[in-house]
Amino acid sequence: MVSTDRLLAFAAMSFLLIIVPGPSVLFVIGRALAQGRRAALTTVVGNTLGACVLVVAVASGIGAVVERSVLVFTVLKLAGAAYLVYLGVRAWRERGSLRAAFSGGAGAAQGGSRTFWEGFAVGVSNPKTIVFFAAVLPQFVDRDQGHVAAQMLVLGLVFNVIAVVSDCAWGLVAATARSWFARSPQRLSLVGGVGGLAMIGLGVTVATTGRKD
Repeated sequence: MVSTDRLLAFAAMSFLLIIVPGPSVLFVIGRALAQGRRAALTTVVGNTLGACVLVVAVASGIGAVVERSVLVFTVLKLAGAAYLVYLGVRAWRERGSLRAAFSGGAGAAQGGSRTFWEGFAVGVSNPKTIVFFAAVLPQFVDRDQGHVAAQMLVLGLVFNVIAVVSDCAWGLVAATARSWFARSPQRLSLVGGVGGLAMIGLGVTVATTGRKD
């Protein structure tokens, strides 16, 4: 299996990547500001599941195809970017209804399920994570030890554990700040608008950055 030194080196590199806010972190923050702590944590769970799918894909060899194919990578990146812009536009349009959502009410379960799958979509289409898993993760595998796929899964688990802790921390901090805004309908509407604009900007950033050739 993975040696201790490789595991620690990979954990350190993962930590450095994760603490720099990327699409997943910014999406969690946007959800926390727009909908609160529960939505933020639900988003983290969905996002983590999406990242786990990427780990399995890399371990099975699919990740290498995505990383090497400009067309596949670009399509996936643009699809994720378009989805972020769509969610941002929707959050902006619905910013006036945030006060009712904050107070709770009917449809909470459906909203939670939708939030989970939105988080999953962002996690599984995150270009930053795709490149890291496809290009960096395999470098920490000791092929002489065998069980390459199992080693990749272990490394992916380490990455996701660090990511969960980091994303939850970001989400809880943002949700705490939201409580202050929620004391005023105008503030809460502002939060929804800012969260929506942040997601739109994030989508545009994802679409225009990263590998292009």
